[in-house]
Amino acid sequence: MTFYRKDLFEKNGLTMPHQPTWDQVKSFAQTLHKPDQGQYGICLRGKAGWGENMALLTTMSNAFGARWFDEDWKPEFTGAEWTATVNFYVDLLSKYGPPGASSSGFNENLAQFNSGRCGMWMDATVAGSFVTDKFQSKVADQVGFALAPKQITAKGAGWLWSWALAVPVSSDAKEAAKAFVTWATSKEYSQLVVKTSGIANMPPGTRASTYDNAESMEAAPFAAKTLESMGNANPNDATLKPTPYVGVQFAAIPEFQSIATQVGKLISGALAGSMTVDQALNGAQRITVCEMKRARYYANK
Repeated sequence: MTFYRKDLFEKNGLTMPHQPTWDQVKSFAQTLHKPDQGQYGICLRGKAGWGENMALLTTMSNAFGARWFDEDWKPEFTGAEWTATVNFYVDLLSKYGPPGASSSGFNENLAQFNSGRCGMWMDATVAGSFVTDKFQSKVADQVGFALAPKQITAKGAGWLWSWALAVPVSSDAKEAAKAFVTWATSKEYSQLVVKTSGIANMPPGTRASTYDNAESMEAAPFAAKTLESMGNANPNDATLKPTPYVGVQFAAIPEFQSIATQVGKLISGALAGSMTVDQALNGAQRITVCEMKRARYYANK
């Protein structure tokens, strides 16, 4: 979702919509960008990786009408939609982002935002409890929340991801591990967090009961947007055009992690200025075609 500085928006006469467009975000970033004061208009993931810059870029590309593959599994990086997405992304961060953006991932941007150096940040909803924690964030009482930006469509604008707890087959303490996992995901654990760390720090996105709790919703200013963001994310319908894959910020195929990591390196290079956007996208197209042919998604012609 979108995290933004309410105080800076008010100071500059800006109003954040319920769900901004990326064009609006760019306009806001231009107004907020004051690097001579140590204030940057926007922070976004630039670090290369399938789960770093490509998580953000895939949702951004969804909003711009792009997709990873057409219905015949052919990649579309040299098409108009991906070209528009990556040019927009590089221009936005190059002009209004912090120095070294190509090396920044979730943790680096969290640190920048919490120190008061970012006017806006689009990232995982889980950051809500971090940016509003007065012990972690210098701007805890000045953070506003909105949905992840849309552009020509709102489909796939916000991602969906889950973390899981597993017990290895090789474990010699399977029953103890199961007991721990059961407790760590229980209502009792959530209640313990409330007692020790406060109700706003209840694990987000894990139990429906969290969002049925009026006290929790009131204590956590990000909770309503977190719930709405999760509800809007549809892995089965995340792109404007039809696709042969499921997933919002990823394509659920075995080859995706390797392909997206390579593509992420190229786009991070374009952001760093070591190559042009066209060079990065042409390279991404070649790599992806090669990998998909090798995996026999279509004939090697």
